[in-house]
Amino acid sequence: MENAVGIFILVSLIALWALDFVATLFNLKALDPKLPEEFSEVFDEEKYAKSQEYTRVTERFGIFESIFSLALTLGFWLCGGFGWLDGLVRSWIENDILRGLAFIGILIGAHTIINIPFQIYSTFVIEEKFGFNKTTPKTFIIDQVKGLVLMAIIGAPLLALILWIFNTVALAWLWAWVAFTAFTLLLTYLAPTYLLPLFNKFEPMPDGELKDAINDMAKKCDFPLTELYVMDGSKRSTKSNAFFTGFGKNKKIALYDTLIEGHTTEGLVGILAHEIGHFKCKHIIQRMITGIIRSAVVFFLLGLVTNKDSAFARDLFSAFQVENISVYAGLIFFALLFSPIQRILGIFANITSRKHEFEADAYAANAQGTPDHLIGALKKLSADNLSNLTPHPLPVFLDYSHPPMLVRLAALKKLRA
Repeated sequence: MENAVGIFILVSLIALWALDFVATLFNLKALDPKLPEEFSEVFDEEKYAKSQEYTRVTERFGIFESIFSLALTLGFWLCGGFGWLDGLVRSWIENDILRGLAFIGILIGAHTIINIPFQIYSTFVIEEKFGFNKTTPKTFIIDQVKGLVLMAIIGAPLLALILWIFNTVALAWLWAWVAFTAFTLLLTYLAPTYLLPLFNKFEPMPDGELKDAINDMAKKCDFPLTELYVMDGSKRSTKSNAFFTGFGKNKKIALYDTLIEGHTTEGLVGILAHEIGHFKCKHIIQRMITGIIRSAVVFFLLGLVTNKDSAFARDLFSAFQVENISVYAGLIFFALLFSPIQRILGIFANITSRKHEFEADAYAANAQGTPDHLIGALKKLSADNLSNLTPHPLPVFLDYSHPPMLVRLAALKKLRA
């Protein structure tokens, strides 16, 4: 390959894979067979050994999956797959927007089908082996169908709108960014009410000690809680979580049923106080603003690489053996070109996220008057989810949105004073 843009993308993809591969190897090497004393009350030796084996199995499976994905991407590219597919859809369809929907839809559909065996193995072999899986084959199939239908109903119109803007409107990148941002905000608002219930049942939390304690904490923190739900997370997995959604003065909190079953009332309130801490510390709005700014940069650069008069755009499309410059193909090529920058941005985002986790922990400890309830809940979550207690600093730096649990607990202990 003599094309400089193509060489840059090729080297970047391989380098990024190599970086993740090395980080995974370091993570596996960092596994310590000695149980940290901090977790002696929630782990026994057998369960701790099981958690380490879970890490080994999932990390090795991730290596295999990443090798396959990289080989498939490079093979399709270097064998002229993008040029062949572009020629195919051009022979079928004259309208550029419909052509773009077909081009991207075929790539997404092929990726989804190819990825299904990996999902099946992860769900019904790995997660089953370690006692997490509760998904039935019927539920798995229904989830896949619902996901594809939602992608077609929601994703296709948005993609069509963006393609139309880039093909017809002046300052297309700006208006595409405005449309994308508005659509994303609308979806964030509507998803809890109309989309999430398509996959899980949300039942109002019954009256009792837990509901009263959560409402008391929300009132103490001046958190505008309007609805409190229990979600049937046990339908798919024994793993547990909690989250809140909503804009303005209408906040909804949902707890997995598996979370409620395994924790004390004080621990659950500590977890929710942590989530409230994200809201009170303005983390949610900060992340939203950062995402909006990042998407503006992405759309601006996308406008540059799909400009038919640009020499760079010509080199980019030549690198992928595509003769005609188009917005729809440019979206795919730009994603590959942007991958190293996206990786760097992701590292900075994770650094910020880890800082936010410490701040939310501190808020929860202050709200409860002690960090001990949250400490106990976090330890229990680590045991229930067979978390890796001794990750290597490199994968933490690259990929962890939350601090390692031992570091997080040490920070909480300092708050006792």
